[in-house]
Amino acid sequence: MLTLDMKNTALTNKHISLGAKMVPFAGYNMPVSYSGLNDEHLTVRNAVGVFDVSHMGEFKIKGPKALDLLQRVTSNDVSKLTDGKVQYSCLPNDKGGIVDDLLVYRVMENEYYLVVNASNIEKDWNWISKHNTQGVEMIDVSEKTSLLAVQGPKAINTLQKLTDVDLSKMEYYTFTVGKLAGIDHIVISNTGYTGAGGFELYVPNEKVEEVWNKVFEAGKEFGIKPVGLGARDTLRLEMGFCLYGNDIDDTTSPIEAGLGWITKFTKDFTNRAQIEGHKTNGVAKKLVGFEMIDRGIPRHDYQIADAKGNVIGKVTSGTQSPSLNKAIGMGYVKTEFAKPDTEIFILIRDKAIKAKVAKIPFLPKP
Repeated sequence: MLTLDMKNTALTNKHISLGAKMVPFAGYNMPVSYSGLNDEHLTVRNAVGVFDVSHMGEFKIKGPKALDLLQRVTSNDVSKLTDGKVQYSCLPNDKGGIVDDLLVYRVMENEYYLVVNASNIEKDWNWISKHNTQGVEMIDVSEKTSLLAVQGPKAINTLQKLTDVDLSKMEYYTFTVGKLAGIDHIVISNTGYTGAGGFELYVPNEKVEEVWNKVFEAGKEFGIKPVGLGARDTLRLEMGFCLYGNDIDDTTSPIEAGLGWITKFTKDFTNRAQIEGHKTNGVAKKLVGFEMIDRGIPRHDYQIADAKGNVIGKVTSGTQSPSLNKAIGMGYVKTEFAKPDTEIFILIRDKAIKAKVAKIPFLPKP
């Protein structure tokens, strides 16, 4: 059913017709599950599934000073991008935390495409606009753009039927603009949030149902299924990918979050000095992965304790992993407890449930 006062994607009615359980998410009616979280999760790990993630935000950044603006507002080094390359980055705030994490696409010299989290579209737009002091052209195309994530080991076999672009030659974190499913000017990106391989397709709203139908027809022989936000969350957690609002937010430093690899001090950016201080001097807490030893499911905001019962941190994400068949999670702990195999305890309903710090990703990368 449709929820009042919620935005819909161009595919909302398609999801409802497929029997999806719909929930409000970032102001949108979104499918959380269809056939069930475990089934959808394992479909993506083993075959191919399709997510409608059209609630995400997309901005075009254009002009002679576009690179300069992005260098100032993002943590990664945008100058390293060449045409057709994608970069994971974040927008540092002026307090040592993170406004949002995002993808930066280089379309051509002086033209970039940003993909931001749905819940942060207005916030990110305002933040970048505030720093746009040199007249860079900014265009918000979020409302016109649909985004399909076709993920899993059979995604390439599915999509190759629909395009002349040689998908096997597309490296991870690259993109091209080509014809797919008979429709011109589709952005085909070798990116995703599952660790299962696959592609993301940026499609005009008016064409997305046609693309959806053709993708499902092409993937039929591989057991393709629609997948909701529930499995998207469990898939990303198995890979140790951060979720904004859970694992990173306005109060967490990129260094605390293990995002030093996207934080380049070879250039100047918002609040560089403070964040560089975090790297040089160390931080008091770190984001770690952990797996449960005793039985219990960790949940967001559960406290983490040491063996003596002292609170040393809190859970940011947790779930029962469908791939591993055990409970896993991520959370911030005092730095001295961040080493792999360190024994920790998750406080679940006033009981201390044993766990241990684990290396992430929890699953090997494909």
